[in-house]
Amino acid sequence: MNLMSRVSLYWISLLLTIGAISHAQTSTETATFAGGCFWCMEPPFDKLKGVLSTTSGYAGGKEKNPTYEDVSAGKTGHAESIQILFDPKQVSYQKLLEVFWVNTDPTTADRQFCDWGSQYRPAIFYHNESQKKLAIESKKAIEENLSVKGRIVTEIVPLMKFYPAEEYHQDFYKKDPSRYNSYRKGCGRDKRLEELWGKGEGH
Repeated sequence: MNLMSRVSLYWISLLLTIGAISHAQTSTETATFAGGCFWCMEPPFDKLKGVLSTTSGYAGGKEKNPTYEDVSAGKTGHAESIQILFDPKQVSYQKLLEVFWVNTDPTTADRQFCDWGSQYRPAIFYHNESQKKLAIESKKAIEENLSVKGRIVTEIVPLMKFYPAEEYHQDFYKKDPSRYNSYRKGCGRDKRLEELWGKGEGH
């Protein structure tokens, strides 16, 4: 094989590699939800095949670069949220919505379980019109089928900006399982979820 042929094969191989990387990068999607304490929202999504990562953070506020201290004090307008990177070929956005609903109390505004304030409001932050449509459809289905009385108050709003939380909050349930489980039990989260959705429904 002459030099020109080897060079041509090299560039073809390089272009194919770049194309494969580009395809991999564009084959993922992102979802953002708020359901109270972000520590408790990571585990149910981490269990799903096709979820590549979950990141705790803040969404829905106007302040730039919010800190946990300011968000938890209700000073910034943000809600504690999680952002999910997922492979739509393995798990659909509809499935993520299903998991979101059964891990929240959609009947309480500015509160989730023992945590009070707008920073704990339940919300779906959609990234595009397709997500908006699916979120609205899922909310209607919940309104028609939820057995517990109460108006569905979960927000469906566009995501403007997501700020990752401080590192010590990421995967907290893995870093400090004892404290995490103590908080979750003390907050009455699982008890309320069972009242709403039944036992073992994905939470």
